[in-house]
Amino acid sequence: MKSIRPLYIPPLETDHAESGTLIMRDGSTAAIRPAEPSDAPMMQQFVDRLSPESRRHRFFSESLPSSDSIAALCHSSNPRSQFTLIVTRVWEGTPRIIAAGSYWARDGQTAEVAMAVDDNFHGKGLGTLLLERLALVAIRHGFTHLWAVTHADNLAMREVFRESGFTAHEAYEGEDMAVELSLIPTETTVTRAEVREHLATTASLRPFFHPRSVAIVGASRDPKSIGYRLLDAVRTNQFQGAIYPVNPHASEIAGVPVYASIHAIPESVDLAIIAVPRQHVLSVIDQCADKGVRALVIITAGFAEVGAEGAELQRQLVEKIRQYGMRMIGPNCFGILNTDRHVQLNATFTTLFPPRGRAAMSSQSGAIGIATLAGARRFHLGMSSFVSVGNKADVSTNDLLQYWEEDPSTNVILLYVESFGNPRKFARIARRVSRRKPIIAVKAGRSQSGRRAASSHTAALAASDVAVDALFHQAGIIRAESLEDLLALASGLSNQPLPSGRRIGIITNAGGPAVLCTDACEECELVVPELSAQTKATLSSFLPLAAALSNPVDLIASATPDQYAKGIETLLLANEIDALIILYMAVTVTDTADIALGIMTGIENGRNAGAKTKPVLIGWMAEGDMDRTFRCQTETIPTYHLPETPALVLSKAATYTEWRQQPAGMVPDFDDLNLSAVRTICTDVLSRRGAGWLSVEETRDVLSAIRLPVQPGGVARTGDEAAALARQVGYPVAVKLASHQIVHKTEVGGVQLNLTNEEAVRKAFDSMRTRLAETKQLDAMEGVLVQPMLTGGVEVMIGVTDDPLFGPLMAFGLGGIHVEILGDVQFRITPLTDRDAAEMVRGIKGYRLLTGYRGHPPADLEALEETLLRVSRLVEEIPEISELDLNPIFALPP
Repeated sequence: MKSIRPLYIPPLETDHAESGTLIMRDGSTAAIRPAEPSDAPMMQQFVDRLSPESRRHRFFSESLPSSDSIAALCHSSNPRSQFTLIVTRVWEGTPRIIAAGSYWARDGQTAEVAMAVDDNFHGKGLGTLLLERLALVAIRHGFTHLWAVTHADNLAMREVFRESGFTAHEAYEGEDMAVELSLIPTETTVTRAEVREHLATTASLRPFFHPRSVAIVGASRDPKSIGYRLLDAVRTNQFQGAIYPVNPHASEIAGVPVYASIHAIPESVDLAIIAVPRQHVLSVIDQCADKGVRALVIITAGFAEVGAEGAELQRQLVEKIRQYGMRMIGPNCFGILNTDRHVQLNATFTTLFPPRGRAAMSSQSGAIGIATLAGARRFHLGMSSFVSVGNKADVSTNDLLQYWEEDPSTNVILLYVESFGNPRKFARIARRVSRRKPIIAVKAGRSQSGRRAASSHTAALAASDVAVDALFHQAGIIRAESLEDLLALASGLSNQPLPSGRRIGIITNAGGPAVLCTDACEECELVVPELSAQTKATLSSFLPLAAALSNPVDLIASATPDQYAKGIETLLLANEIDALIILYMAVTVTDTADIALGIMTGIENGRNAGAKTKPVLIGWMAEGDMDRTFRCQTETIPTYHLPETPALVLSKAATYTEWRQQPAGMVPDFDDLNLSAVRTICTDVLSRRGAGWLSVEETRDVLSAIRLPVQPGGVARTGDEAAALARQVGYPVAVKLASHQIVHKTEVGGVQLNLTNEEAVRKAFDSMRTRLAETKQLDAMEGVLVQPMLTGGVEVMIGVTDDPLFGPLMAFGLGGIHVEILGDVQFRITPLTDRDAAEMVRGIKGYRLLTGYRGHPPADLEALEETLLRVSRLVEEIPEISELDLNPIFALPP
């Protein structure tokens, strides 16, 4: 590959930098947005509140700036000239600006920047957050540098510049210091931004998972009500903090004192669970803010999931939450729980409390949450925490991933997802988290009917399943096809080490289950290898002659506990095995206890002898003893009731291990891309004729601008011009209809190949023209494209379509007219990394054709990968390009 460098993408690139929620260093929040002229009075009050020192640092004078200067700060309509961001918060009952930052153009490349933060909010990282967002807005509007002058003694501002990670140049100008920041993202700026985001998000969620006190607002005396069930769940599961039921019409519920309002609670409240009628939610939020509550779980339904009126109420709810500096789970959710013995919080309306363990779960469906908590015991799955995110109006799956990334109680993350709010941010965070902890996800809405149900259930449109598959693959997420699979995978990955390879040993006492298990292994691309002579010799020393010593090892129906124990230990110590599946089919119910003891003895002996890193899974088919738990020393052995399930779990685990062992990909940039020329072409076309396909000539100009190899030739508008072009490029030639309106040219006779003389070229031109005239499509003909014929190579295609939620979705596969029939296509979401491009090329079934097949030379794989990466950069940088189809591309030898 030529002329490339890493492209670093700031985390905020996937967000709306200009508006939304800011999470500060202490975990509290505020709202950020561009300033408007109507903000001038609030801006004046902000400046008035600044201390003399803060005013001196911002305006180089302790005196108040003029009203005209204040008003000028509130104009952001032309970001190429001037732009101001304000951070607002309700403080002491009044909406206030607590920070403001502006830039002004100095020249075409550089903007001057200045900021101020309310003295009451110093030390919360607001200056750095403001600079980060101003920089991204400036980049989007063509600036490459920010410039500032600050007093040399303004150590806080100098620290903001350093903390940002931007490459800075400082120069003294008398008692002042001029600072110039390069806005080109670097590894340092991106890493620091991600760390800031991660730490702030984690701090903001801590009150949900480790509250010292909980208020249940809407607690009820009616045992059938949600308010009663919430209080009952918190009490009966022995929450370790203070419990404050709130109900203005009760003095006690189930022996617990009740408070008439949040204000009436004498102590501080960390977490409020709100289950009041929809019309009272906003006023309860106001009361919680007055009380200083930091975290809210809103159980109440009737918001965005029920229509426009509910969506507007949810918008008001979110705005209140931001302005008060709070975080919120919900609305329309099932609640939250944490099994930590120092917390033991069950703030849901079910008394189901799962066993303590290492799996954390986020569910977009309350019902699925209940089913998961119930199924956890059946699969011997321990949970660390659970969150029902409901409408995800504030706290989202993205936030929870960042919290669980560092949570020492969690080593596996489970997701039930019906929709994505910000899939690009999700992909970025999940890709990082998956490097440390497996993420297992069920994505609902795969079918058209399922998508309709998901939409009505969660007030969110489900995305294309092809895009979801691509996203999960790129982020290393393990996709479960069902809730049953989710629980099976969670049990396996939370209780056992990851397999180091795909070689599976199987030990059984019955041939049928072993055959099914073996078939499942091979279908899941696992290997059931032949055992070594040494392993077979060891097995033969204690097994009867009737036993099968190959893999699977069949102990036969009369297997004893001791034979199971020795057989398991032997296979665990065999170097040719990466993981072990133990199958048992009960002959009589009375045998099961002794066999179970033999299995546990064999596992323990194998572990003690050194086989500590090999996963062990059990297929336990013993009617009357199906709930048995296998605990050996410090581990629980995942146990399933079907012989195929362990194969599925180990296959997904092996695929995840392979993903994690590969180096993280790099998004490359290219020095020779002329993206400004492409932008000009697209802007001009949109202004002249609106949306639609580019013409052949425009397309060739675009491809040339991103330095893709384009065959010589050109567009001819008459038969004579076509013949002249053919002479120029050399025979034989291909003549293809040039039309941005007719996409599939072969369907209208618009492609003729291997033309060897002028007469054939003219005839091809005339025949296309006649055919279109007959179908009344002549106006769509712009001419014909004449190019020399290529020989050899493999026809492939590269395509892009714009998914409404995920953005550009790229496709690569075998090309030609049969691409849709063959369906041999790999998909990825942009921006592509070099790893993505390599996987796409190698992932198609026709890959062998590209490596040289039956005497044909291999194709230039590096050139194919580079083409994918260049197209990825094109569609990322030019969002006007919503669809692209390059077919055929001829993959030639290097």
